[in-house]
Amino acid sequence: MRLVPFGEYIPARSLLGWATSVGKAAGEDRLRGDRQVVMTLPESDRRLRIGPLVCFESAFPDMSRRLTRDGAQVLVAQSATSTFQESWAPAQHASLGALRAAENGRPAVHATLTGISAVYGPRGEQVGEPLGTEESAAAVYDVPLAHGTTLYGRFGDWAVYAALAALAALCAAEGLRALRRRPAPGTPGRSARTAHGSPERPEH
Repeated sequence: MRLVPFGEYIPARSLLGWATSVGKAAGEDRLRGDRQVVMTLPESDRRLRIGPLVCFESAFPDMSRRLTRDGAQVLVAQSATSTFQESWAPAQHASLGALRAAENGRPAVHATLTGISAVYGPRGEQVGEPLGTEESAAAVYDVPLAHGTTLYGRFGDWAVYAALAALAALCAAEGLRALRRRPAPGTPGRSARTAHGSPERPEH
C-alpha cells in the first residue's frame, strides 16, 4: 500500500535514479498492494481477525483505523530495520505500535526480524518485555483483546483537529486574561496609606 521512499522505490526515478549509485537506495521499485485486507486465523478458537501492516505503514494512523473499522481485533506490524540497527530508529519504530493501539482501542504487535519487537495493549500500554535489537529469540505474549470504538476510530483526524483547536482557544483565552491583568505603561500605582487610612506624608 505505502512504500518507503528510496528504500523500496525511487520517487521520480528518471530524475533521482542516481541515488542508487551513492547509497543503498532501491535498485528497482517494489510493487505496492492495491487494498488493505483483514486476515482471519482459521485455526483460532475465536477466529481471531488480524489487521496486518508492513513496516513503514505503522507510521500512518489512517491505515490502522481502516483495518479496525473493517473488523481487525489485533493490529500486527511486521518489519526489519537492519539498516538502522545501531541507531534510535528501531525504538522509535516500535513505539508507533503504542500510538496505533491507543488510537483505535485495539492491541498492537510490532514483530521484527531485526529491530525491536514489542506488544501493546488496547490503551497503548506495554505488554511484557520487548525483545531488543541484540536478541535472537521468540516470545509468547498474552494479548488482551478489546471491543468498542474510540473517538479517533469514529471521527478520524477530525478528533485530533478538534483537540488542537480547543487547546489553541484555551491558550488564547489565557493570554488575553494575562494582558488584561497587566497595568498599562505609565499608570501610577496606588498611593501608600498609613494605618489610619490617611495618605502617607513624604519625609523632609
